[in-house]
Order: sequence, then structure tokens, then C-alpha cells
Amino acid sequence: MDVESLQKSGRRRGSCLDVFLVVSTSFLLVAVAALATGGVMVVMELRSELETPRPLSDPRTSSLTGDTPDSAYKMQNFAYLEAVSSELQNSTMKLSQIEYGAGLSVGSNFQFEEGTHSLKAKQVGYYFIYINLNLTCTYECSAGLLSVRLGDKLTCEVELPALADTTPVSRKCWTVSRLDGQKLFTQMTVPKEGLKYWRLELNTSGLGMFLVD
Repeated sequence: MDVESLQKSGRRRGSCLDVFLVVSTSFLLVAVAALATGGVMVVMELRSELETPRPLSDPRTSSLTGDTPDSAYKMQNFAYLEAVSSELQNSTMKLSQIEYGAGLSVGSNFQFEEGTHSLKAKQVGYYFIYINLNLTCTYECSAGLLSVRLGDKLTCEVELPALADTTPVSRKCWTVSRLDGQKLFTQMTVPKEGLKYWRLELNTSGLGMFLVD
């Protein structure tokens, strides 16, 4: 028996095994990294969908996109109210429905009262509710806390910094809550000393909701 030949053969088998283990380990590391990256992308996408208000379905583009009232989103279950006053004070936030397509931004499942700025969902169920607040400093603005509360369903707070320029400050808040026919008022609260020179941007501030279930 050639002992030297056996030793060489054993070394070759060991070398092949080492290469196999290195390749396998490298493959597993790449696979785990790919899965981790994919998982992060999925989580980020879901978070983005939750934080982005669901858009209105425009009848003028439904024929191009394939969206229909039955397959995409029923406008009657969606409501959006836009801020109509830029003043920040302790009061009910002044809101109004806006024109959208051939109609208005408040669907038939909702009742909006212009005089009291209240909104009521006619159908009992769970609703996705969101508040958008966009503010701008017009001169030398002091720091303070702005709070906007929609009944007992959602409170949106904005920590405003001390500013001397027009750097915008934005805040988006959302929740899913059960509504059972109550009128909802949006109450604004400012600090005792006020928020002088801060202005609410009207076109990008408002309240929205749509039926989830």
C-alpha cells in the first residue's frame, strides 16, 4: 500500500471539502442578505401606503387606468375637508369641502355642516382618519405646541421651533377608528402666549377619512 498516495488523496479530498464549505457559506450569506433587503423593502412599502392618504378616484381618468367605482374606490365612502383659515387660535378648526371633478370632496356617506364645520359618517364602521398640518413662519416665530384634536378619535400635535425664516413645518397624523354616527369637530389648541406669525397653509392642510370596513 502506497502511504504517500493515500496521504495526497486525503489532502485533495480535504481541499475539495474546504472549497465546498466556503462556497456554501458564501451562498447562504448572500441569500440571507437578499431576504433581509427584501423584507426591509416590503416593510417600507407598507409603511408608505399607510402614511399616504388614499387618493380620490377621478372619473375622468378611470377609463385610462382601469379604475371603476366598483373595482377601485367608491367616492361616496371618502371625505376630505380643507382648511379655510390660516389663523392659529383656540377654536374649532374652520374646514370646507372642495370641488373635485364633477362634484365635491365629501361623499354621500358623510354629512358635512358648513356652519359648525362638523363631519359625520352616516354608516357605522371602521374608518381610516388622517390630519395634514403644514405651517410656515412669516416673521420671527417663537416655539410652541400646536394641537389639533378630532373629537376623541385622533389628536395631532406639532412642535413648532423658534424660526426667523419661511422653513415649512409639516405633520401628518392618522388612525383607524370606529365611527357610529357622531358629529366630529376639529378643535385647535395653541399655547397661552399664542403662536404669533405662524400661518397654516390652506391648500395642504386638512382632514380626511374613508371607510375601511
